[in-house]
Amino acid sequence: MVNEALRYGVGWTALFLCAFFAVSSAKAAARSKQPAADIIITNARIYTVNPGQPWAEAAAVRDGRLLAVGSAGTIARYRGPSTRLIDAQQHLLLPGLTDAHIHFYEGSILLTRLRLDEARTVSQIQQSVKDYAAAHPDEPWIIGRGWSYPAFGSAGMPHKRFLDEVVPDRPVFLVGFDGHSYWANSKALAVAGVGPNTPDPPNGMVVHDEHGEPTGALKEDAAADLVRRVIPEPTREQKLDALRRGLRAASRVGLVRVHGAGGEGESSDFAVLDLLENLRRNGELTVRFYTAYYLDPAEPLPAALEHLEAARKQYRDEWISTGAVKVFLDGVVETHTAAMLTAYSDDPSQIGKLFWDPEKYKFAVAELDRRGLQVFTHAIGDRAVRLALDAYEAAAKSNRTADARHRVEHIETITPSDIPRFGGLGVIASFQPLHAYPDDDTLNVWARNAGPDRSSRGWAWHSIAASGGRLAFGSDWPVVTLNPWEGLQSAVTRQTWEGTPPGGWLPEQRVSLEQAIRAYTLGAAIAGRREKTEGSIEPGKVADLIVVSQDVFKIDPHQIRQTEVLLTMVGGKVVYQSPAWEKQARPREEKR
Repeated sequence: MVNEALRYGVGWTALFLCAFFAVSSAKAAARSKQPAADIIITNARIYTVNPGQPWAEAAAVRDGRLLAVGSAGTIARYRGPSTRLIDAQQHLLLPGLTDAHIHFYEGSILLTRLRLDEARTVSQIQQSVKDYAAAHPDEPWIIGRGWSYPAFGSAGMPHKRFLDEVVPDRPVFLVGFDGHSYWANSKALAVAGVGPNTPDPPNGMVVHDEHGEPTGALKEDAAADLVRRVIPEPTREQKLDALRRGLRAASRVGLVRVHGAGGEGESSDFAVLDLLENLRRNGELTVRFYTAYYLDPAEPLPAALEHLEAARKQYRDEWISTGAVKVFLDGVVETHTAAMLTAYSDDPSQIGKLFWDPEKYKFAVAELDRRGLQVFTHAIGDRAVRLALDAYEAAAKSNRTADARHRVEHIETITPSDIPRFGGLGVIASFQPLHAYPDDDTLNVWARNAGPDRSSRGWAWHSIAASGGRLAFGSDWPVVTLNPWEGLQSAVTRQTWEGTPPGGWLPEQRVSLEQAIRAYTLGAAIAGRREKTEGSIEPGKVADLIVVSQDVFKIDPHQIRQTEVLLTMVGGKVVYQSPAWEKQARPREEKR
């Protein structure tokens, strides 16, 4: 072709121009054939959580997925006649956040019940209970949550008499903030048939006084079930209404996916999968769900597997999925039920307790691993953490599996030798940053019980990440707030909102802002086996995006929790807009 062009007198310059215009025409033709975007978000500061392209200023969305990410000029090429343009006005845009450890239904139902999170003394709790009872005269039970151990001084545990003094005629049942201790009044104990001769159930304790009378304090779920079994169950419509409230609350703070971390009976997310499906069919589901099945040590494994496999077959798409199992290995440090390798510092007679026989637990993990099911193990004490890692390592060897991404949940304390095992074994370290919030409970109850040595490795986020471990962050709602921005601030500062202690509690375990955001986005997606489609702003991934009120990269980290979400998008659909955003966006769209 070149020789012919030269033969007919066409010079090299002309030949070059012909070739240039031919290529340009081809590119133009290709551009004209590329699909137009449904939505273009422009004029933004986009932090993508994609190491290959950390920052961008515009993104195109089509059919619920990201079509392109880049400069405003590049993305403008995807604009078509029906493309909706969203001007971000230089606000920070992030991937939607994932809560990697939550009890969503339980938190949702509590939105309609008594909350005691702000009560710091017995008298404040009593006043809250009294006021709630007066405002809800038709409720047969007073149900609530949120009391904390420091309210009861050195005793550390509540007594039924405090509730009897304010509500003697109706049963009252209050869950501690951590979900591991419970408090009932005399009426509730009587209705449940709990008395002096009631034995402790396996993995639970009915606290008695020196005369053998139950005090109203119950340790762990097994003991709580003695009372919970007689509490009237909410109706189906009440459950749906609670879930709707929870979904609105989640969208308002920028959550686009949650990992349901199991739970007892009807209060678990697994038990409401059909209700979530109902909401999806009606177009009301605005958060994606990955839900774990709670495996009780007493439940025969074949029966559990039957439930699991049926659910996994039915729920397996981008909106509702299962395929995970939650196991509780121990309790909590505050009540000496977390399993330790050595005795508790404040009470040498206590070492905690494993809720599973170690060999039975290892067998269950190996069988679940063999079937491709992901295991979430609640392990708070250093003995429980070690057993979880041992079981995961043994399962990988016996089954010759790789990249199973089993998880350890909480990891409140750990021995130095077990820290690098997370990275070495590919085990996910699933933390809830607000659990390490250095308040009175953490510094004066948790640290006292754990002792100085174990406390020095409390919530070792940085150490595990630095040794190659992968972090995923969540809330454990309703243990703490659903709001991930408070978790982000806690992860970066390890201080209270007032800035104490100076320099932070165990400041060497802080993580960077980039690490914290990743743990709520791509890290959580990896923990949920969905990093190919979620967790960062990249072409081909789902368009789960949030626009926020302030650039967290440019502010004092002690102001992170003040961040407000202006817009939440899930699957290319706007599911939440703040009043401030709606007010700003309306004139811009009218002008266009």
